[in-house]
Amino acid sequence: MIPDWLDLSAVVVGAFAGVLVGKKYGLDLVGFIAMCIICALGGGLLRDAIMQTGSVYALDSKLAIPLCVTTAIIGFCFPTVMRRFPNLYEWVDMASVALYVIAGTDKALAYGLHFSAVVLMGTITGVGGGMLRDVFLGEVPHVFRQSNYYALCAVAGSIIYCASMYVTIGDQRISSILTVVSVLALRQLSLRLDLVSPADVNLEPKVIDTGKKAVRKIRRK
Repeated sequence: MIPDWLDLSAVVVGAFAGVLVGKKYGLDLVGFIAMCIICALGGGLLRDAIMQTGSVYALDSKLAIPLCVTTAIIGFCFPTVMRRFPNLYEWVDMASVALYVIAGTDKALAYGLHFSAVVLMGTITGVGGGMLRDVFLGEVPHVFRQSNYYALCAVAGSIIYCASMYVTIGDQRISSILTVVSVLALRQLSLRLDLVSPADVNLEPKVIDTGKKAVRKIRRK
């Protein structure tokens, strides 16, 4: 399993993302605390509920919830960070996704799940907090909307972590660094080149047209 400091780093980054959300929507202190807990621990809660193996991290860790509450209070009392760094949310959000992808993927690997299940758990852990955040704010989850490779970054990160752990024979440090760099790089590349996940795809006309052409050729023969 990944070391505690990496898990707690993910909690702090996720909670900070919650602070930025609270500031963006003008929430009160309770809202700040709720967003910090949801963003920091929501993905792990979904993962643990689905896996039903091992402990629930949010309840087992003595520091996770206090860190979320502390981060929320500090962010609520010192709100100028958002104004100074307008693009900070994008970086913090994706850094949180990357760290939680590592945590979810590593736990699934530790309990011997097969590859597709490992990637699923890594992805859910990475984007689960954001999904719950959007639901609580009354929005369609960002992961379900056309976007610049948000969910795809999480999927890619989980695959990269699995591959790196196999190649490096279980070196968590190298695998974690590669995963974080890859997720952030892929996200920024999609933003710079305006690459978005497809939506409203309809292949039916092309398939029907191709089928008709194939039938005509067969009849001519």
